Amino acid sequence: MKRHLLSTEDLGRDDALLVLDTAERMARVAEASVRKLPTLRGRTVVNLFFEDSTRTRTSFEVAAKRLSADVINFSARGSSVSKGESLKDTAQTLEAMGADAVVCRHSASGAPHRLATWVRGSVVNAGDGTHEHPTQALLDAFTMRRRLGRVDGLAVTIVGDVLHSRVARSNVWLLATLGASVTVVAPPTLLPIGVSSWPVEVSYDLDAVLPKTDVVMMLRVQRERMSAAFFPTEREYSRRYGLDVDRAATLPEHALVMHPGPMVRGMEIASRVADSDRSTVVEQVANGVSVRMAVLYLLLGGSGEVS
Repeated sequence: MKRHLLSTEDLGRDDALLVLDTAERMARVAEASVRKLPTLRGRTVVNLFFEDSTRTRTSFEVAAKRLSADVINFSARGSSVSKGESLKDTAQTLEAMGADAVVCRHSASGAPHRLATWVRGSVVNAGDGTHEHPTQALLDAFTMRRRLGRVDGLAVTIVGDVLHSRVARSNVWLLATLGASVTVVAPPTLLPIGVSSWPVEVSYDLDAVLPKTDVVMMLRVQRERMSAAFFPTEREYSRRYGLDVDRAATLPEHALVMHPGPMVRGMEIASRVADSDRSTVVEQVANGVSVRMAVLYLLLGGSGEVS
């Protein structure tokens, strides 16, 4: 692997499969009586979060600690950043601390890429603006492979607010690399300019796509990033693009329902669907730890075999 993980577009097929295979071995650590490896003892991982996060930050923290790394949680709120310190000044502070890896989440697209030019350690993009969220895509692919046995050849449908979704972008590139066929379904107002250049099919009719879908991934409508009305009403959005019980019944029997969270129940997905046996929402959270363990292990050149 390269020194940083900034975008799934940078991952070749061999690199992506290496992460997934390593995550499979890491998942067995979670099932052991002692859920800890000594592989990153003496290394320092900094969680640098300029946006609020629960699942992602905690997942990275647990992953680093299970690999015996020292973890520093750095939140913009209450730090020098809130007093106007620049990203570059923060990077220099981290460099002085001797950080071996920096896990960065930032509201500005491209911030982790800039950070990577200022620090000697590895940088992992934990979500930058509306750009990418590579470890989320990796854990999604890992979940698909664990449930369905493969990613290659799967028909994956991504539904909802594609325009503002860094998860959608990362998944599109990674799934295409791994051999899946991807369809995005959304109102025209929630599709990005340039989507025609992505390796995807575009549809506006969810009902037509679901019967031939192996995995349907529902996206949250990100109102906090919207400065205008992108659809008439929540009820209208849900009627056209929400996954309710009747729609879920049209999926093939083996099909999975995924969601990166947090979910808006009743709008983009019905509670009965989110809590059904075909839903992988809880598994995705658990698998996130294994995948992030694999990423940190591979980027930091962990010592010793993982059996």
